[in-house]
Amino acid sequence: MIQKELENAINAQIAQELTASYSYLGMSTYFDELSLDGLASWMQNQHAEEQQHAMKLLNYLQDRGGRVQLASIPSPQVEFNSILEVFEISLQMEIENTSSINKLYELALKNNDHATKSHLQWFLDEQVEEEKSMEDIIANLKLIGDDKAGLLYLNDKLGKRSPDSEE
Repeated sequence: MIQKELENAINAQIAQELTASYSYLGMSTYFDELSLDGLASWMQNQHAEEQQHAMKLLNYLQDRGGRVQLASIPSPQVEFNSILEVFEISLQMEIENTSSINKLYELALKNNDHATKSHLQWFLDEQVEEEKSMEDIIANLKLIGDDKAGLLYLNDKLGKRSPDSEE
């Protein structure tokens, strides 16, 4: 049986993952409105990935005898000033998620819960990839600047990402 303090923290992380998922879905609608189907698809993959993260935590909590308590998810932002802004917001969201997972890991350490520590290691590794991916896209967007051909190339490249690939 998982400790109540960890149960509450995992429930909060589930809500954070689902909020991120919904945010990525909102971002995909922004790109769809700009006819940037590749970027929209990339964000839809992010949406699905965050849902999978939430389910991984939810299933773990249930496996440990914890009670899942689903929180309300706020409406996502769907209007942005620029493509770069979308990815800067995405990076900030991932940084906040990393911080939250780190705190959850520290709580598992404090409570001497080795099973939870082991489970969370995957999330820690995943966050390194998530932040790097956003940083790389931001760097590319800054290099592209106002070059429409460069943007279309990036749109095409990111649109080739399948749900199982790392990009």
